[in-house]
Amino acid sequence: MAAPALNPTSRRSDVIRWTYAFIDRPAPTVGLARAFWTEVTGTHESVPWGDRGEFTTLLPDEADGADACLTVQAVGGAGGAHPDLAVEDLPAFTARATELGAVVEARKPELNVLRSPGGQRFCVVPWRGQKARPPVLAAQGGPENRLDQLCLDVAPAAFDAEVAFWADLTGWESTPGNHKEFHVLRPHLDLPVHLLLQRLDEARPASAHLDIACPDLAAGQAWHERCGATLVRRGPAWTVLRDPAGGVYCLTRRDPVTGD
Repeated sequence: MAAPALNPTSRRSDVIRWTYAFIDRPAPTVGLARAFWTEVTGTHESVPWGDRGEFTTLLPDEADGADACLTVQAVGGAGGAHPDLAVEDLPAFTARATELGAVVEARKPELNVLRSPGGQRFCVVPWRGQKARPPVLAAQGGPENRLDQLCLDVAPAAFDAEVAFWADLTGWESTPGNHKEFHVLRPHLDLPVHLLLQRLDEARPASAHLDIACPDLAAGQAWHERCGATLVRRGPAWTVLRDPAGGVYCLTRRDPVTGD
């Protein structure tokens, strides 16, 4: 009997094998961020790591058999969020990113820090065999939800170039969103953190924020407020909130299983 055909992407070293969302918060308030984000994601804190103990991985329940995909980082300034892309061949993937217009800010043995052509910081790291996506969270007192997306906020003049860059770099399915200011990138593999690009109404530096898929926005808002968040504003299919450390994020009316 012939062996089953493999997905062509499974043999390529330039495929993104895992994705992380880094929750960057000001060092003075990072403790508040760790406490809040562990509660609303149903995770627990790792031992702090990094040269200055600035990183804390948010670990899923061991009973779920899932791999971690969220990290809180203490930073200078106002903070924000950024993606880490885990690949098999770190030098080759970094070289391809620079060919597409990214700029390397720092090279370390197991980490390269880059900026996209529009200025969004991201990191490329080695893949360590992660494959089990954390499950949908059905938290006590809250609706089903999942932190599954980073939204890259892009100035109008840079938007088309950023869409082209991220689509080429990731190789993911690339489609316009349901609202004209959005563009959706969805991976072919079952990765935990997807990307959305948003065209801003004003020219300002590139930034990113977390998106949580939550079909019941009212219940999600109430639960997050009980955990310490505050309301910023409501949109047609999303609710903008601020965490206790000052970081802005969104609950979006999407299916937490499919992300649609």
